[in-house]
Amino acid sequence: MGKDAEILVGLYLGTSKISAVVAEWDMFSGDEVQIIGIGQAPSRGVRKGLIVNLDRATDSVAAAIADAESMVGFDIRAVTVAFSGVDAYTKSVWGMISLSRTPRQVADDDVMRVIESALSGLSVPSDHCVVHLLPIKYSIDGNSGIDDPLGMTGIRLEVELQAVIMPRSIVQNVVNCVQHAGVQVRGLVYKPLAAALGSLNQEEKSVGAVSLSLGGGTTSVAIFNEDRPVAFTVFPIGGDYVTSDVSQMLKIPMGAAEEVKKAVSLDSGAEPAKEVTASIQGQTRKLDGDLIRQTVACRIEELLEEKVAPFIAENSKHQFPSGVVLTGGVAQTDGIETFASSILNLPVRRAPAAPIQKLRPGCDTSQYCLLMGIIFYLLEKRRNRYKYLDSTVDSIMSGFFSVDVEQAPQSSRRLGEGLFKKMLKSLKELF
Repeated sequence: MGKDAEILVGLYLGTSKISAVVAEWDMFSGDEVQIIGIGQAPSRGVRKGLIVNLDRATDSVAAAIADAESMVGFDIRAVTVAFSGVDAYTKSVWGMISLSRTPRQVADDDVMRVIESALSGLSVPSDHCVVHLLPIKYSIDGNSGIDDPLGMTGIRLEVELQAVIMPRSIVQNVVNCVQHAGVQVRGLVYKPLAAALGSLNQEEKSVGAVSLSLGGGTTSVAIFNEDRPVAFTVFPIGGDYVTSDVSQMLKIPMGAAEEVKKAVSLDSGAEPAKEVTASIQGQTRKLDGDLIRQTVACRIEELLEEKVAPFIAENSKHQFPSGVVLTGGVAQTDGIETFASSILNLPVRRAPAAPIQKLRPGCDTSQYCLLMGIIFYLLEKRRNRYKYLDSTVDSIMSGFFSVDVEQAPQSSRRLGEGLFKKMLKSLKELF
C-alpha cells in the first residue's frame, strides 16, 4: 500500500450472507480504486434484512471480517455499513438564504446555512432517526439543477433536501452488532442507495433509471434522476420467499429448493426442463422442472406486479429512459430480464460485473454490486462533501441529531450545535 493510499472498508448485512469489501484508494488518482479483499460468511440472526438474534448476527459479522482480513493481511478496525430497513421512509424539506444584496460567490458557510434552513422544517419522531440527508437540488437565483454550489455566484441560495428516516432501534441494533464483533462503525448506508451506486453508470443516473436489487430476504428499489436519488423503498420479500414456495410445493428441504430453483429459466422461448435432478438427504431425486419454473415465475411476477410496479408508478413524474437495472442474487435467474420487462413495461438489464476490476473468482457478478456501491458512496463523499449528508453514529445512538460532513469547516460543527439547541428548546416547550 502506497503512503498516499487510503483504505476504504464496506460491510453489508444481508439476509443470506454477510459480506465485507476492502479497497485501496490512491487519493492522487481520482476515482481509481483497487479491491484488495472480499470476505463473506453465511448470515445468521438476520431475517428480512433485520437483526433478530444479536449474538448470531455478531458471529456472522466477525466471520466475514476475519475472511476479509485473511485476504488483505491486516486488521480491519472500522467499516461503513450498508443495511436494510423496511420501515424507513423519506421526507422532503426546502430551505433558502440570502447571500447578499449584490452577487457574490457561495462559500462553505453559505451551504451549511441553507442546509440548516431546510432542516428547521424537518420534524422527526423521537423514536426515529435520520440516516441520510440527500440534497435533491441546489438553486442559485432560481436556476436549479446545480450539483455543487460552492464558488458559484448569486444573491439567493436554495436547497431541497430528502431525509431518509427510520426507527432508531433498527440502526442501533446494526451498530451494536458490528461493534460487538470488534469493529467500529464509521458510517451507515441505506441498502437501496448502495445498490444503485454499485449498479448504475453515470449516464443512467443522469438521465433517469430504476435500480432494483433482488436479495435473499428483501427487495430494494432506488430511483435516480439528474444524478440524484429521488425515491427509495425496501420490501420484506426476496429470494427466500421463492425458495420457501418451491420447498412447500415439492416437499423438499429448503437447501435443496434453493439449488433446484437456480436450474430453471424464465425465458419463455427456452425449452422447459422436464426434470431437474437433485440430491436430497443422500438420495438422488428427479423433480418436475415445469412445476419448479411455474412456481418461481409466479412468485417473482407477484413481487414485481404487486410491489415494484406500483412504487415505480407512484414516482412516474420522473423519467426512466434507462429503464430498470437488476442486481442481487435473484437477478442471476436465467431469463429474468425479458420476464421483468414484460411486467414492468420498461427496458430491463442485469447489472454487469462490478466495474472495479480484479475481484476474486466468484465475486465478480452483479450480486456483489452492492459492496461496490459502498465504496463508490465513500468516494462520492470525498469528491463532494455536501452530496450526501449523514447523521453521526454517535448522534443516532444518543438520540440527539447532528450532521456528519467529512472534512468540513468549523461552520459544519455549528450546524450540529444549532440543531441540538433547537431540540432542547422544543423539549422544554413540550414539557
